[in-house]
Amino acid sequence: MRLTSPAILPMSRRKVIEGMAAIGTALAFGGSAQTKVSKRRRPMTITCVIRYQIDPFQRDAFKKYAENWGRIIPRCGGHLVGYFLPYEGTNDVGWGLIAFDSLASYERYKARLRSDAEAVENFAIAKAKRFILREERNFVEVVEGTFGVPSALGAGA
Repeated sequence: MRLTSPAILPMSRRKVIEGMAAIGTALAFGGSAQTKVSKRRRPMTITCVIRYQIDPFQRDAFKKYAENWGRIIPRCGGHLVGYFLPYEGTNDVGWGLIAFDSLASYERYKARLRSDAEAVENFAIAKAKRFILREERNFVEVVEGTFGVPSALGAGA
């Protein structure tokens, strides 16, 4: 894990959330928005951005927790964009991004999680090991015309 001085990477929490949401939504659509939206009945309209403050000494426990969600979230109705571990910069912040058709589908997903045995077990492990110190959720949507716009410089720029 690389650590970098915060002075080198000056970003507000809001900017990080906005950036992660943009990445998450792009990944949720799998590339070009125009191509994927036309092939789906209903596009993913919101992305839940979960910011975790984790115990940096229990990074591997958080990684296992995140890996478990890779099976659970799709089964319960969420479109898992991905979980992200700290890599460079702050060593105690992780992210989870999950896309949904609507807030109503998010509510149905939460109800399914509460009755899913593996989800309940995953929550219990996190609580027992206490590797998640704080968790916050933000719901974001794409600003039309800003999604999936490739670099004008091309690949490798």
